[in-house]
Amino acid sequence: MKKFLLFCFSTFLLNSPLLAQPKLVVGIVVDQMRYDYLSKYQGQLSEGGFRRFLIDGYVMANHYYNYVPTFTGPGHAAIYTGTTPAVNGIIGNEWYDKTTGQSVYCVEDSSVQPVGTEKPSARRSPVLMQSTSILDQWRFHTSMKAKTIGVAIKDRSAILPAGHRASGAFWMDATSGGFVTSSYYMAQLPDWVKRFNERNLAEKYLSQKWDLLLSEKHYAETDDAAFEKNYKGLDKPVLPYDLPQIRKNSGLGILSSTPFGNTITVDFAIAAIEGEQLGQDSITDILALSFSSPDIIGHQFGPHSREVHDTYLRLDQEMQRFLKYLDKKFGMDNVLIFLTADHGAADVPAYVKSNTGYYSGKKIQDVLNGALKQGLGVDGLVRNVSNEQVFLDWSLISKHKIDLQQVLLLSKQSLSARQGVYDIMLASDLGQCRWVSSLCDLVRNGYNPQRSGDMLLVMQPGWISDYYSSAGGTTHGSPFSYDTHIPMMWLGWKVPNGITYERTVIPDIAPTLSLLLGNSMPNGTTGTPMVPLLESISTQRRVSQIITE
Repeated sequence: MKKFLLFCFSTFLLNSPLLAQPKLVVGIVVDQMRYDYLSKYQGQLSEGGFRRFLIDGYVMANHYYNYVPTFTGPGHAAIYTGTTPAVNGIIGNEWYDKTTGQSVYCVEDSSVQPVGTEKPSARRSPVLMQSTSILDQWRFHTSMKAKTIGVAIKDRSAILPAGHRASGAFWMDATSGGFVTSSYYMAQLPDWVKRFNERNLAEKYLSQKWDLLLSEKHYAETDDAAFEKNYKGLDKPVLPYDLPQIRKNSGLGILSSTPFGNTITVDFAIAAIEGEQLGQDSITDILALSFSSPDIIGHQFGPHSREVHDTYLRLDQEMQRFLKYLDKKFGMDNVLIFLTADHGAADVPAYVKSNTGYYSGKKIQDVLNGALKQGLGVDGLVRNVSNEQVFLDWSLISKHKIDLQQVLLLSKQSLSARQGVYDIMLASDLGQCRWVSSLCDLVRNGYNPQRSGDMLLVMQPGWISDYYSSAGGTTHGSPFSYDTHIPMMWLGWKVPNGITYERTVIPDIAPTLSLLLGNSMPNGTTGTPMVPLLESISTQRRVSQIITE
């Protein structure tokens, strides 16, 4: 039935006299935005920000990540490649390289040089992503005439969406507070980026206080909760914050852990549209825009903190400012926007209190090695535990002719719910996974044969890394709804007002956008187009056509 509906939609598009391209496509990703934030803060949102998506846009209310782990790098890659880590290869923000024994960062590239800074940390590119993005495919479709730009504070959040053939990708340098890139994209910063950096906006935004946007009575959360992580040098995590003092202790990079990181992101996005003249000719351009600060603040204070609440109210204002700019510059009928998130966030175990906790990957590795040494007489069989994956030493397995099923049995016996473990399985047994079917599917979709571990862990609901037990705050990465249920909303060009509760998943975004624009899907696409949205657009066009006739 879905295939038939998609055929009808495609036929209608090809024969519709109303068919036209938007001037600009804007993909917006809010880092660490849980779906429930939309309803939790709805009464305090402006008409022109997030609520505009809810009122004028099309909402996919039952939208999920369909793989684990749910992290920033994999999330941004999945949104724009239309597939999961199983195919695009971005299995984490970092992962253990089985061939070198070293940790690999998802956008590291020692073959390129930093541009706009001398810091080696800007040697970044998308070369580790094993499939194309929707921005790549649009560039190919337009014979490289379309401009495609990635913008974020985090490098991975700008680079992975932009893909392999982007016009540019820009991210913030923590030392200077300016935006930089790498020689993968260009030999030097464009003049408009240089002019932007000369404005020293990071200095400006850190010269003020971060106080509550609304009066205190509008915030139900308790401030100074035990689970919050304080800024360096301050006595308590309590608003208002003296940002000049925080900056003295931490440098300009601390801007990213304040709501004003979102402000400078919108500033730079507008500068990119103006500087690159996006949407100014007959060929549609694409801007991939990611807001990194909500994730950094969420990690620090947790999802039920006053700081996160205020951050989203302020982000709502920035969203309104950006949408107003697009209205004035292009008219919303000429701009197609989607908004989603790269993952959600776990409730802080100290906030939940019972049946949650903190697990240690290092302790799990030690427990496994101890049990395997006792049972098999071989020490050091487990080389690494990361991203809830276990990497074995295959030279030892081969040398001692060890049976993997015996490794699994001993591993199962050594791990328990007390350590936060739901279960462990051999990656080679994924085809016969007997866990809850949805968990099996999530793990399969996150497993990449070349890069993933030899055994796969699933932790109990609500358990997070023990790093946060001492540091405070929370994290994400699990297969459960608090990390996987995220917003998905469309707005602008040809998008009708509506809502669907039909389940959709993150890899469905890129093929949907491909159908709307008329280009081929990313080469690793495993998602399917969002039929409810496409049906609604098709119905609206039919009605418009009948009226005009």
